[in-house]
Amino acid sequence: MSSLLELRNISMIFEQKSELFGKPTPIPAMTDIQLSFEPGEIVALVGESGCGKTTLGKVVTGLHKPTRGQLLFQGKDIWKMNKGEFSEYRQGVQLVQQDSYAALNPMRTIFQSLSDPIMQQKLVNSRKEAYDRVCELLNTVGLTPPEQFLDKYPHQMSGGQRQRVLMARAISLRPKLIVADEPVSMIDVSLRMAILQLMSTLNKKLGIAFIYITHDLATARYIAQHGRMVVMYLGKIVEQGSLHDVLAAPKHPYLQALLSAVPVPNPRIAKVKRELPLKSLDMPSISNPPPGCAFHPRCLYADLTCEQIAPSLLPTGRTIVSCHHVEKVPKWTIATEK
Repeated sequence: MSSLLELRNISMIFEQKSELFGKPTPIPAMTDIQLSFEPGEIVALVGESGCGKTTLGKVVTGLHKPTRGQLLFQGKDIWKMNKGEFSEYRQGVQLVQQDSYAALNPMRTIFQSLSDPIMQQKLVNSRKEAYDRVCELLNTVGLTPPEQFLDKYPHQMSGGQRQRVLMARAISLRPKLIVADEPVSMIDVSLRMAILQLMSTLNKKLGIAFIYITHDLATARYIAQHGRMVVMYLGKIVEQGSLHDVLAAPKHPYLQALLSAVPVPNPRIAKVKRELPLKSLDMPSISNPPPGCAFHPRCLYADLTCEQIAPSLLPTGRTIVSCHHVEKVPKWTIATEK
């Protein structure tokens, strides 16, 4: 039985135009990504800025056509689909953007923004049905009573309310998968938990699968507590598995460094000086990635093999890791009180 959506050896290489008549510089935003998503699951995709997370999300939603590889939706390559199949795919995979203000047309009311997609896709037969459906959507995402929001424009709503409108628009087409790209990074900290709880509720109530893209390990831990975590670095996946297994025993040195940088909510432990397990804090340029393992310039355990040969993603215990020296890397432990 095929997965809901599958990336097979996907690479996305952009070209940066150089001055005058020089050759364009290739920028490998993603390289040989192999990943699948099952119906109804939540996957947290984490990594530093510039690692390729958002590019992967845009490939999944069909906004970027990959340079190489296949994107399969329910077993069919989306770029070889006929018009009807592609339309079904575009309805089935929706995107919730990071910037809710930029994602909504400032000249259209909330009713117009939510009713247009369902009327265009003929999911309703009349304006009255569209009105009732929009009210139902607003109730579903917690904007009640809906009549208070129908005639408002985006600038008249808070960031958290606009993010709920984006979620309502995403679910209006009854998707099977939603890609949420940093959906809580631009709203108040006090409101972030409410948006994450909304996503969790939609996942359980409607059976919608989520790809949650973030650099925040705390929100990733919350939203995908019963799902999977995928860790990216410089356009490649370095570790993946169930969230519990990945965080309980992280094996890749990069993920260990990420977890070591997370503040500890205990002042007596937090004041203990902890050095990050890195040779360098600077990430290499994605336009000129290092040969071999992309992490080797920053890795404490790198050797000549790492400098020359790129590691493959291989099963290691209960997770999948891309590292030549998994057995040599010490087990990660949280800082302890001295």
